[in-house]
Amino acid sequence: MTSEDATTSCKNTNVALKIAARDPEGDLSLYQPRPPTQPRWPKTSKKGSVERTVRTRRLRNSQEKDLTLETHERSLSAFMTGSQVFRTRDNSLSDYERGRHSQQSSPKDHRVKSSKLRLSPLQPTGPLPALEMSFESANLRAANRIDRDCLDYALLANKKGKLHRNLSDSRLLGNMGSDSASVSSMKSTYSVLSPIKPKDVRNRSFLEGSLLGTGALLGAEELDRYFPDRSVGVYVATWNMQGEKALPTNLDDLLLPADCEVAQDFYIIGVQEGCPDRREWEIRLQETLGPHYILLYGASHGVLYLTVFVRRDFIWFCSEAEHATVTTRIISQIKTKGALGIAFTFFGTSFLFITSHFTSGDAKVYERILDYNKIVEALNLPKGLPDANPFHSRPSDVTTRFDQIFWFGDFNFRLSKARVDVDAIISGIMGEDMGPLFEHDQLSNVMKDGSIFEGFQEAPIHFLPTYKFDIGCDIYDSTSKQRTPSYTDRILFKSRYVEDIKVIKYTSCSNIKTSDHRPVIGVFQVKIKPGRDDIPLCAGKFDRGLYLEGIRRRITRELKMREAMKNQSSSTICTVS
Repeated sequence: MTSEDATTSCKNTNVALKIAARDPEGDLSLYQPRPPTQPRWPKTSKKGSVERTVRTRRLRNSQEKDLTLETHERSLSAFMTGSQVFRTRDNSLSDYERGRHSQQSSPKDHRVKSSKLRLSPLQPTGPLPALEMSFESANLRAANRIDRDCLDYALLANKKGKLHRNLSDSRLLGNMGSDSASVSSMKSTYSVLSPIKPKDVRNRSFLEGSLLGTGALLGAEELDRYFPDRSVGVYVATWNMQGEKALPTNLDDLLLPADCEVAQDFYIIGVQEGCPDRREWEIRLQETLGPHYILLYGASHGVLYLTVFVRRDFIWFCSEAEHATVTTRIISQIKTKGALGIAFTFFGTSFLFITSHFTSGDAKVYERILDYNKIVEALNLPKGLPDANPFHSRPSDVTTRFDQIFWFGDFNFRLSKARVDVDAIISGIMGEDMGPLFEHDQLSNVMKDGSIFEGFQEAPIHFLPTYKFDIGCDIYDSTSKQRTPSYTDRILFKSRYVEDIKVIKYTSCSNIKTSDHRPVIGVFQVKIKPGRDDIPLCAGKFDRGLYLEGIRRRITRELKMREAMKNQSSSTICTVS
């Protein structure tokens, strides 16, 4: 820079300072630099208007101080305008930025706006890190909606965002976020009922529907909406109650084990030698499962009880349920031996659940095979429901007429070994390997021969024999009969298509000791397929009286527990030494 340029720059600076001191409100836009355009607050933004209002009030309250500050800023701005460095920076702006600045800026705007320097925003040097999929971000389906009946909001607040573990849909826990903000967002934004277009109203029919039709209640579109993976959770429990009148005080261990993360969509409970009061038994089941489930169907055959509970959200997709019975011991006045089956269709998949009680006795294997053959031939199902596969079903085998079959109960097959030998094997078992016991299992041997339960499978057993115990303890039969411990209580399954049934859990319930049998439970993941709307639908029918009584007892029990805890916390204990 030459001496003449330096002299000129100093003169310009002095002139700017004089003008600023003489006319603070003058137009100095010519001496101001043009920084990158700053983002403006939207017209509808309340935040921007509030900030500008506060800034204006502060300027009004301190005029003298702001006047001095503004004069200094204008002088500094004029100096920077004449500097080569700032001229270079202004020239480096893109045409787009200068164009936007020229369109949005005016001399009048500069009188109002502060002339503070603002640096241009920094751009990231590399790609931003990927966000973790910690909560649901797209396409929340109706099955994932939350209402007050499915979520304990008080517990949610206390646990700071952890979801209530009583939710029964595994997809909900797997896909939904675990923070309270996501829950609140879904609560306020999404509705259980989605809007229906007039076109859909014209085309949709709940009486007749196509398998692939977009308007079918049981079609593929509705199935994928509720079950994206096209599978449901099925919980099966079987228990020989030995006819005891006194029921366990708590059935949570039977239906809601502590090691199960989520509840299932269907609960099927089969009982042999059930308690005298079947209604009381069903009420206790409803009380345990709570308001999330309703009794789809219940039936009995003597002292054989079979109940089907379904998650109440899914009752609209169930057909009418049917049942049939078979007696294998005709001489007996009380029907203790035989079978009871319940059948229904869910979407396009037909289910058959059979609970049975075969002939007892260590050596009566042949009689038990006869019981099985009689049941598969005489069980008259389905009745009004359509046959799932009429071209492959056989009149002599009821299990060929359904897609998914579960057969469970007290089959009475024993271990063909002396009591002393079995006790020695049990005492020598390490871990969960029950292979040495199954070498003598009668049921496993006859199934390998193909003489019984054709096409059925059983999950690997990793629990001790469930029969026969002394009441109230874990000691096997200590009476004079010294019955051999055996796996009499079993759950078998059969599917029309390979690998449609996946075993999640198969174990016994050792905490319930009111009978000489231990209950056996199985958890399964079952594939389902779309169907047609021409089947006789359940139409939301369920046992309302049973439901209300079970919920009333549940509430009463909770109130009593809270009162007891309150009294215990308020009581004082005095000791005299």
